[in-house]
Amino acid sequence: MANPRGGGGGGARHHLPLRPRRLLRSPISRCAVLLAASAALLLVLSLRQEPNEQLWGSDGYGSHACVTPTSRYMAPKGSERYMTVRSNGGLNQMRTGICDMVAVARLVNATLVIPQLDKRSFWQDTSTFKDIFNEPRFIKALEGDVSIVNDLPQSLQSVPRARKHFTSWSGASYYEEVKQLWKDHKKLLERLRSRGKFIALHLRYEKDMLAFTGCTYGLSESEADELRIMREKTSHWKLKDINSTEQRSGGNCPLTPEEVGIFLRAMGYPESTWIYLAAGEIYGGDKYISKLRSYFPNLVSKEVLATKEELGKFNDHASQVAALDYIVSVESDVFIPSHSGNMARAVEGHRRFLGHRKTVTPDRRGLVELFDLLQKGELMEGPKFSSLVTEMHKNRQGAPRKRYGSLPGSKGRARLRTEESFYENPFPDYIEQVEPVSSGSCSDEDMRWFQLKLVVSSS
Repeated sequence: MANPRGGGGGGARHHLPLRPRRLLRSPISRCAVLLAASAALLLVLSLRQEPNEQLWGSDGYGSHACVTPTSRYMAPKGSERYMTVRSNGGLNQMRTGICDMVAVARLVNATLVIPQLDKRSFWQDTSTFKDIFNEPRFIKALEGDVSIVNDLPQSLQSVPRARKHFTSWSGASYYEEVKQLWKDHKKLLERLRSRGKFIALHLRYEKDMLAFTGCTYGLSESEADELRIMREKTSHWKLKDINSTEQRSGGNCPLTPEEVGIFLRAMGYPESTWIYLAAGEIYGGDKYISKLRSYFPNLVSKEVLATKEELGKFNDHASQVAALDYIVSVESDVFIPSHSGNMARAVEGHRRFLGHRKTVTPDRRGLVELFDLLQKGELMEGPKFSSLVTEMHKNRQGAPRKRYGSLPGSKGRARLRTEESFYENPFPDYIEQVEPVSSGSCSDEDMRWFQLKLVVSSS
């Protein structure tokens, strides 16, 4: 179960000496008594504002998106070939596949038929492409790149087709903004904004996530058995015998709700902080989520912010619900994932592309070591603990850094699987740390391949 990119995702990058990487060099950051009183007030306000800026702020680090094509980039040529696509998995996995197929259609000069979404997997979701994505926008934005139609011509409906199963090792998904859902349900964000700044917390503590990773820390014996049985009965989960202790110490387990509360308080977020819970059904329900709420009472979810009528249209449409969480996560003041995964990586990359918005990625391996010291009584919550946590995460808050290359010595698919995807981190190939230019291209024509996959983000 170890993350192929090393050490459990969250902890891997903090322990680079254990898993060295090389950086990609692809082409592709204000009467005397009254005056004195005013000065004192301004001083107090400035002292209070400084930590807030550190907790919430990001100035973009002087960067801007770079997706301008070169003069060599040509519009698609006429073709009698058509490509049909069936995406599988959850929302973010399907988005990855769609983006990859856009690029493939361009490469083979084929007309792309609007993709079909997975309706048969774990989620049993009947949503179609236009239920989640802005279909007219998708077609219009790509008209200079790939020809797209809604369906195959009638004359080709019954013609035999060549089939090819594509495998994507990108490890992250593309961030197409779900504009239609945004227009219909922006009131969710407006209700959050009316409360002030907020954190979007992607809390991966669902039953299937815990069963798949074999993470049972803090659970009862009967709960651990329930998860083990679920894992054993799920045929496509290949690894069955998992050591939970090793998983956790290696940084491969999602933080528990209580651990997230300890972490956020140590980072300096006050008890009054508003937190939006971007997650599915939390395993154990209030039994475990109450532990996070004891640290941060202002914990809300879409079920709290939206009315029953507003949520009713999403019944049995897990992908559309995931899209709502995605929108709020991208637009939040701070995004924090409790575990790495398709959505966490997609949101991180999207926020980087939009100006390196503050994204705090917990060092799970390092935090587990500190949490264990707390449990043993060898360390106490307070200034020292907070200092250790903040120091550990000073370079894990979404600042620009080059994408990681594959692990040394890896070959073939292993090399592709361990290379950081530009969906997760588009710097430096598709973001420049200079002032925007009025015309021309930021880089080579390969830049345009990224634009093929950032259909909405580039506008």
